Amino acid sequence: NFDRKNCDITVASDVSDRDGIGVEFWKDGSMVAEIFRDDTKRTREIWISKQEVSLEEMEGFIQVFKDEIPWNFIEYEE
Repeated sequence: NFDRKNCDITVASDVSDRDGIGVEFWKDGSMVAEIFRDDTKRTREIWISKQEVSLEEMEGFIQVFKDEIPWNFIEYEE
């Protein structure tokens, strides 16, 4: 089972190279994964830095993202 205490979790927005908000998952000083909601592209994407992440861990990461980040994209005026 996934235990949130086994990694550092950072919620961060990004408005430079991309526009949105995401959750970063860190272990031992290195980012393991990031799940990002891109409001410009209207996508939700997962970036993984490690070759292997267990299914249980990835499901936990996704649940943290769903708990911490609003699901709806920000609507921009044209």
